[in-house]
Amino acid sequence: MSQLKVYNSLTRQKEVFESITPGHVGMYVCGPTVSGESHLGHARPYITFDVLYRYLTHMGYRVRYVRNITDAGHFEEEGREAEDKISKKAVLEKLEPMELVQKYTNLFHWAMDQFNTIPPTIEPTATGHIVEQIGMIEQIIEAGYAYVKNGSVYFDVKKYAASHDYGKLSGRVIDDLLETTRELEGQDEKRDRADFALWKNAAPEHIMRWKSPWGIGFPGWHIECSAMATKYLGAQFDIHGGGMDLLFPHHESEIAQSTICNHTSPVRYWIHNNMITINGKKMGKSYNNVIKLTELFSGDHPILEKAYHPMTVRFFILQTQYRSTLDFSNEALQGAEKGLKRLWEAYEWLMKLEVSKQDAADKELDAKVKQLATEFDEFMNDDLNTAKTLANMFELVPVINGLKDKHIASNALSSETLAFLQSQMKTFVEDIFGLKNVSAEDSSKFKAVMQILIELRKDAKARKDFATSDKIRNQLAEMGVQLKDEKDGGMSYSL
Repeated sequence: MSQLKVYNSLTRQKEVFESITPGHVGMYVCGPTVSGESHLGHARPYITFDVLYRYLTHMGYRVRYVRNITDAGHFEEEGREAEDKISKKAVLEKLEPMELVQKYTNLFHWAMDQFNTIPPTIEPTATGHIVEQIGMIEQIIEAGYAYVKNGSVYFDVKKYAASHDYGKLSGRVIDDLLETTRELEGQDEKRDRADFALWKNAAPEHIMRWKSPWGIGFPGWHIECSAMATKYLGAQFDIHGGGMDLLFPHHESEIAQSTICNHTSPVRYWIHNNMITINGKKMGKSYNNVIKLTELFSGDHPILEKAYHPMTVRFFILQTQYRSTLDFSNEALQGAEKGLKRLWEAYEWLMKLEVSKQDAADKELDAKVKQLATEFDEFMNDDLNTAKTLANMFELVPVINGLKDKHIASNALSSETLAFLQSQMKTFVEDIFGLKNVSAEDSSKFKAVMQILIELRKDAKARKDFATSDKIRNQLAEMGVQLKDEKDGGMSYSL
């Protein structure tokens, strides 16, 4: 069996994966910022690294998978007084910040469950690790790579770059950073525009605030991940994952902070998934194409022609190798829906087939089937190529259907090959790719989705947003689902 190779963003090449501690893997993945609902762009990294987690476990590794929750706000590092998005949104939604955090954390967990992702082994929160972040900032100041100004603390990027390979991960150099840094408020506190905040002084109206040696404030975005990764995985660990949009400044800054504190480069293998585009455009509010996961599952978005099952979305994402751009469209999703149905029907029939001892009557077909099934491992070992693995599965579907329809003789394949095919399909379809039978799940999943939609409609009615409330009711009615308002203020549905 070939060795696992992964593309390391740090070295820009595929490398054979070897864990620091034999038999064990430490993996950190940047989790969501829970200042709002998770959207389609969040689906790709968490499904990608779920598959990596499953595959490493399949290979026999014991994996400590750490994925954080950023609940202290996603700070604007370069201006606007480092406003905390969670605090701002809490005011808009008339919720206390931690209520808002809990609401969106629950929604994120619910969506990940719909995608059948395995929960991380540790899920630390930024607010739960303020002490560790302050401790790390103190170390950086003591080492001479940070300075205090008006109750805020900034990392001295130019000083760090003079003696360290700053920009190696992202491919940026200091001169480029200075040329491309925008003129924003709050720059006057920094010695250099390339510097970033480790701690920000909190204005009196700032809701989320903590005591520190430099005054009342809140942590910068980058220090959170450095502190949590160090605490749970040590000074150096095996894998750090995330989307390509985090390469700079987030991951570059993590390397700098952790290197100063721990005197070593923090990560052996940096793995980044590529982005999702929508009809060829980058997802963004200006394009009005940000699709929340609840909208994706319900079909309640102008771009969507219909609702899409979470397993369809998962399958769609796995059809493309994780480092390639993935373009979302209704046509692509509907194609994935049909493809998953075809694959699952063949797989389901194959797994019910009883294997009786026999030699292969068609040796050429037998060798072809064995080769296609053997290549599952080879393709996954080549930087998790889920696309090629699925392509092989679809080459096997006509063979399975041929056996089912008796167009291929029942003794065409040897018992050994048939048993191997069943084992490989079970391992990869369910255990590694995490796919599930959509039809068998529909009843319970439908009820769960309906409950979410009922809650969203209740919220809309409470806000007197009758347009959204009526839209949910009318679109469900078009699909044959009748919503009924009860006298006690509750809601029920009927088919």
